[in-house]
Parts: sequence; structure tokens; C-alpha cells
Amino acid sequence: MNGLALVFYGGILLLIAVGIWGILSRRNLIKVIMAITIIATGVNLLLVSVGYISGRAAPIVGGDTGIDASSTTGSVVDPIPQALVLTAIVIGLATTALALVAAVGYYRKTGSLELKSWSYGLTNEKEVKK
Repeated sequence: MNGLALVFYGGILLLIAVGIWGILSRRNLIKVIMAITIIATGVNLLLVSVGYISGRAAPIVGGDTGIDASSTTGSVVDPIPQALVLTAIVIGLATTALALVAAVGYYRKTGSLELKSWSYGLTNEKEVKK
């Protein structure tokens, strides 16, 4: 593994670490949702980087890649990790939008986005604000 790959994997690890730190240290619901999104971005980058093989071309038949239909499959990168990451990006966008809608509903009900006001099943409003 060369130095550039170590820097890249270090950046991915840093992204995931920042996301975990954001979840554990922040009490604002929007900030927690964004921290989860940062973790998902780090995981997506990890999946794409693990699926990359140096010296191989993109699996596109025709065009400027120099790969024709009779070429061997050993000269191209496996497209499945890339397809999975594209699917994960779409699903992540949908779940983030759903979480933000839930946060807006939570704000309308409680008047705050702070997780300290989370009721944990308590019904007395004075007990909740402690």
C-alpha cells in the first residue's frame, strides 16, 4: 500500500470519527442527523476505495476506454461496489430527508431541537424539562 492510499484511508477514518464524535457530543437533533450523514459518506468512500483495483479500466464497453466487447473481464474493475454505493447514496438521501421531516415535527411538538427535552416516555411536562 502506497502513501497516497494511506492518506486516503486516513481521511475516510477521519470522516467516520468526526461523525461518531458528532453523534456522541451534540444534543441538537439536526446536528446528530448531519453527523449520521457524514458517517454514511465515509462508509461510501470506503466501499468505493476497496472496490478499486490499480491498473484496471472502468467497465464501459466502447467509447474512449479501449475496451471492446471481446476483451477479457480481467482488465476491468468490478462495477458492483460502485453500483452499491450509488444505491446507498439514494437511500441515504431519502432517510436523511425523512429524519429531517421527523425533526421538524419534533420541533413543532416540543418547541426545541435539543435532545435534552426528549421525554423518554414521561408525560408530565415539568419532569421532562429537568
